[in-house]
Amino acid sequence: MGILSGNPQNEPMHYGEIFGMWSYLAGNKGYVAGYETLINHTGDGDLKKFLEDSVQAMKQEIEQVEKALKANGIGLPPAPPERPTASLESIPAGARFSDPEIAASVAKDGAAGLVACSQIMGQSIREDIGAMFGQFHMNKAQFGVRLLRMMKEKGWLVPPPLHMEIPEAIHA
Repeated sequence: MGILSGNPQNEPMHYGEIFGMWSYLAGNKGYVAGYETLINHTGDGDLKKFLEDSVQAMKQEIEQVEKALKANGIGLPPAPPERPTASLESIPAGARFSDPEIAASVAKDGAAGLVACSQIMGQSIREDIGAMFGQFHMNKAQFGVRLLRMMKEKGWLVPPPLHMEIPEAIHA
């Protein structure tokens, strides 16, 4: 196997791994800034805690991905500046995101994150990169379940049309 044997961290990254990790990193940096802003708009304490936990998790992912890219001589994407803290009351009602809107947007982001992690896992030939994104995927799935429960409990979930009646079996 030549250069692809031994310690995976000593193996070169291929362009797909680099692009996937770089893009994921850029996205996470944007999500952190966005969620810091959404925290200012959040009135619900549970949702605010969820967003804060999400930001912390993404910052940990950012550190791991940056470390891997730097170790391979890859330049890093820029990060938006940290967002200042604002009181909810200082945001005009018409300019404020509602808690159900925030929860739905964050749920959508979580689904996109699962797909991104799966894609990077699937294209990776380095076991350490695949494992790292497998861990990220598992964490995102756990966050997704936590958010889904919260949305159900608070009445924020807008389900798609539900199939309530099961037709009788057709006998041939």
